[in-house]
Amino acid sequence: MFSKITVHRVGNKINGESLTLSQEELQLEEDMKELLGNYFMSAFKSEEQFQFYSDSYLVNNPVYSSVSEIFEDKAKFQWESENIAKHLFNAAENPRVQAGELFIVYFEGEPIETEDGEPKQIDSIGIFKTEKRESFLKIFPKNETFDIDRDQGISLSKIDKAALIYNNDKESGYILSVVDNNKNGDIYYWFEDFLKVKQRDDEYFHTQETLTVYKDFITQKLPEEFEVSKADQADFLNKSINFFKEKEEFKYDDFVNEVLQDESVIESFSNFKSDYEQDMQISISEDFPINNQAVKKQQRHFKSIIKLDKNFHIYIHGDRKMIETGQDDKGKFYRLYFEQEK
Repeated sequence: MFSKITVHRVGNKINGESLTLSQEELQLEEDMKELLGNYFMSAFKSEEQFQFYSDSYLVNNPVYSSVSEIFEDKAKFQWESENIAKHLFNAAENPRVQAGELFIVYFEGEPIETEDGEPKQIDSIGIFKTEKRESFLKIFPKNETFDIDRDQGISLSKIDKAALIYNNDKESGYILSVVDNNKNGDIYYWFEDFLKVKQRDDEYFHTQETLTVYKDFITQKLPEEFEVSKADQADFLNKSINFFKEKEEFKYDDFVNEVLQDESVIESFSNFKSDYEQDMQISISEDFPINNQAVKKQQRHFKSIIKLDKNFHIYIHGDRKMIETGQDDKGKFYRLYFEQEK
């Protein structure tokens, strides 16, 4: 449950809209606090985590600086919430960014037991922006019948933008969960221009990046250097996903020997991975616990589908040996073997 909440109205300065700052915190009844608390926290479903960064020193990141002040002294909550709203107002450089309400919320953490057995409470600060408006009907009695009126308001089904900053690992830029469900054609506004965050170097990150670089290798580089069919590529993709689903920990040598097998292909992948890391300016670990949620998210992009002209789609899920390719005087063909037809 949150203990403090305030709201400001943040317009788009490019469009001549204004910034309206609230001068005091909201005072809410318990049922409204519960409703809003559930609304805010329902935004965070992913295990992907981020951290603040700066091109110079962390203290020069405006949001990092403001939340640090609040964590140090909750009496500064309202003042720093205004600074956060001013920074968001100045961050809009695109006329397509929508105006909206900015909620700043202080959540009291539940006591948890640490490794040394001492209880610890990790508080958090939520930053939420609502942008979209939805129409709804109001039905009310009038004389001996009813009347209907239309109004607009904020839907409680999905919040547009959200960030939750945990009071943990301050020196590295805290731990954040961040969501942007309404990018408005500007993918940098919330993550980069306002929050200035980057993904944390954790198991989710390494699982995600390993699967990304592997998929790019199989779909882009492998057919350039080796004679492989679409069926072979689909088989490689299936093997990799199965490896990540079956294992609890990723070990690079085990992965390449089990999935890629061929020494020349393994060497090619190693070079491709090194180039990818250099281009993206990241370092992907070769030994890490596998994050299952990252696997599920990446699996959506591992589509083992062979598209034949505009006539057929072949979905490959199992044994590569059950499918053959060939060519005769009638043209190219695939031959499929099966035991049961359903």
